[in-house]
Amino acid sequence: MTAALMLELRDLSKSFELHHQHGARLNVLRGIDLRLHAGECVVLSGPSGAGKSTLLRVIYANYRPSFGAVHVRHDERWIDLAKATPHEVLEVRRRTLAYVSQFLRVIPRVPALDIVAEPLLQMGVDEPEARRRAGDLLRRLNVPERLWALPPSTFSGGEQQRVNIARGLIARRPILLLDEPTASLDVENRNVVAQLLAEARADGSAVLGIFHDEDMRDRVATRLFPMQALEAA
Repeated sequence: MTAALMLELRDLSKSFELHHQHGARLNVLRGIDLRLHAGECVVLSGPSGAGKSTLLRVIYANYRPSFGAVHVRHDERWIDLAKATPHEVLEVRRRTLAYVSQFLRVIPRVPALDIVAEPLLQMGVDEPEARRRAGDLLRRLNVPERLWALPPSTFSGGEQQRVNIARGLIARRPILLLDEPTASLDVENRNVVAQLLAEARADGSAVLGIFHDEDMRDRVATRLFPMQALEAA
């Protein structure tokens, strides 16, 4: 049986107008076609400047594409995030689409345990269960329990990123977008993340990510999607 199609990009393009350079246009993405199925991990490959991170931000609707479609399977129907309303985008992010960036961006002074538990609370999980599951995941990612009640702004870069990963993976969503999530992690914690991604795929999640570390990329990728840098217009 063929795995369900979860994400489809059709003729996707993105350019930015450089106002400080007399309206010059920077073409970042052009004519991208990509299909992502449940249970696979597609890794974006290519040189710096090829638009890999921009592509993830377009899919997550941080950027509107200049042209093309971003079709996401959401609640057994298809939504084109290139044309979606802000309310639809928020609903897709809440239940279907997770995004883990290279940096943790959260409200200051909120304890790490609450930051990780929040996605579960938004999905209706009761607070004791959400906090228990958050603690289990932080423990698995080797974040010391003495830190759970502290805001991550006081943590090291690697500790902050492990909180970031825990927050992104705790509520199992059908599609996971990962932008260099393991860049600041040591070998032991990269191994943990690789196992977590394998478990997510086994549960049917579709993963699209960027991993510049070749060993990590080889461990998690079911296939590569090559990208090339474009020239400014």
